[in-house]
Amino acid sequence: MRRIAIGERPGWRASARANGFTFHTLDGAPYWDESHAYAYAYAFTLGEIERDIEAPGTELHALCLAFVADAVEDARILASLAIPEAMWDVVRTSWRRGDPSLYGRLDLAYGGEGTGPAKLLEYNADTPTALYESAVFQWLWLEDLLRLGRVPASSDQFNAVHERLIERFRAVGGTCLALAAYADAPEDRGTVAYLEDCARQAGLATRFLDLGDIGLAASGAFVDRTEAPIATLFKLYPWEWAFADAFGEALAATPTRFLEPPWKAVLSNKGLLPHLYAREPGHPNLLPAYFEDDPQKARLGTSFVKKPLFSREGANVLMVRDGAVLAQDHGTYGAGGHVRQALAELPCFDGRHALVGAWIVGDACVGIGLREAAGPITTDAALFVPHVILPG
Repeated sequence: MRRIAIGERPGWRASARANGFTFHTLDGAPYWDESHAYAYAYAFTLGEIERDIEAPGTELHALCLAFVADAVEDARILASLAIPEAMWDVVRTSWRRGDPSLYGRLDLAYGGEGTGPAKLLEYNADTPTALYESAVFQWLWLEDLLRLGRVPASSDQFNAVHERLIERFRAVGGTCLALAAYADAPEDRGTVAYLEDCARQAGLATRFLDLGDIGLAASGAFVDRTEAPIATLFKLYPWEWAFADAFGEALAATPTRFLEPPWKAVLSNKGLLPHLYAREPGHPNLLPAYFEDDPQKARLGTSFVKKPLFSREGANVLMVRDGAVLAQDHGTYGAGGHVRQALAELPCFDGRHALVGAWIVGDACVGIGLREAAGPITTDAALFVPHVILPG
């Protein structure tokens, strides 16, 4: 794994517009950047991908599913995850019913061969973004590089995300899917538009709904503004928010089914981390982790990361190295409790800190996308950077 200079592609902004990548710049700041200062990519060997990311990613997801099977039957675990007691049966029933999941993203600290195993930092199992740019736009980037002769002709990319999403939508089944997000949030709207396209390619009829367009009928079904029932809803809206909403109490009886299903609430908070470590303390891809109120957290010593159970984009994360604050991000999260995890600093290349996001579709690890930040915490200011598998 190494950071390599690639150079700016001519006309890449026009390509982004033509392919629907409207959020390559957010609030005036670059998110995908091919300017002369940041025309870089990350190069991997095939062995690094297959041995250190793909296989462990699939295994970690399997460990998570085994944990869900136990968690839904254990009130102590559900309480430790700050899932409201009124929602336990909702979560439990969705798992017992076998409600299918679509996708998720494992965030890994990994610096390449010789730096040790990839370490799981968290599992974005409910509402992960960076999907379209991982599945489509970085693949178009590689095709351009091959055409321009900037990488060897046998270069490749770990990226079957698009094909597997279409396959997964077919496997999930159904005939009509509603997809909801905040329509005025460019990244969220772009993510859902991409998923809608995948669903259509899988043969499903689709419709987009702004989150404010969803209501509740007397029958208990969720409906759109025309009172049409929603049979299946993909929502880019976290379960912990949905559980707390006024409509949350309707979840137990509603015939509407969800992507992601309610059982994903077990995996989509940082409380997963100490539970996984307690189950598999010797696993090479897991970091020691404890709940903040657990005296055993002292085992981590003076180097650790403190994270809220619920947070996104690095918000409210505190990193401590040898007793001194290494980095801290402030935000609005933290009311639900915290976990403390062993410090695993992201690898630093040319002053940039790289985070590997490993995509799970269905039950397999099928691709990666990288985020690159100026500091050790990956925040919403981090760039998305493409990758390539070079021969050799």
